[in-house]
Amino acid sequence: MSPSISRVVTAVACSLFLSASLTACGDDEISSDEQARRAYLGLDKSVSKALQLGFSGFNAASSANIPAQSASGDETGTLVITGQVDQGSSANKGMRLREGMTSYSDGEIDVGEDEDPVNITYASTTDQTAQPELTLQLRNIPNGTFTGTLVGTFQMTGDLEGDVTLNLNLTGEIEDDGTGNVQRKAGSTRVTGTATSGDGTYNVDVTR
Repeated sequence: MSPSISRVVTAVACSLFLSASLTACGDDEISSDEQARRAYLGLDKSVSKALQLGFSGFNAASSANIPAQSASGDETGTLVITGQVDQGSSANKGMRLREGMTSYSDGEIDVGEDEDPVNITYASTTDQTAQPELTLQLRNIPNGTFTGTLVGTFQMTGDLEGDVTLNLNLTGEIEDDGTGNVQRKAGSTRVTGTATSGDGTYNVDVTR
């Protein structure tokens, strides 16, 4: 190989190595329990919105299957809720909801004192039967308690990148928001479980 060709090959190899290195350095996939916590926190407001949309669907439905209900992210995108809500006038109610997200973001979310806020945009599959599932069991509506789960895969862009599969348990209190609607009581919701991203599974433990 001539010296000139050798120099060209070396330069190309170095360029490819540098490109690969920069890609690796810019990888923002979840790799710690703290990042797993942040991945949930970016979704926390959507849980409250899903609860409200579940009740809206209940009011609009003639059976357990609710018509699709939608809300906008505080910053971008859309959340669409489908699924089932128990019918009847009981003070106890179950919701089995599917969450469809398109470019959904609630903007910067506070993750703790003296920590930079997190800003993540989420999306889900368009296959409704495979979308993340939020189940909620409400007791003694409107001023009672709830338990639930959030299970499914979200695609993330922004401060965290890539797919994350959540398997979470939720417990907390509910209250009347002053307008006749039910909301989560601030500071009462405990979220525990796991977030799986790539080859790693990380713990989530959040109180909001």
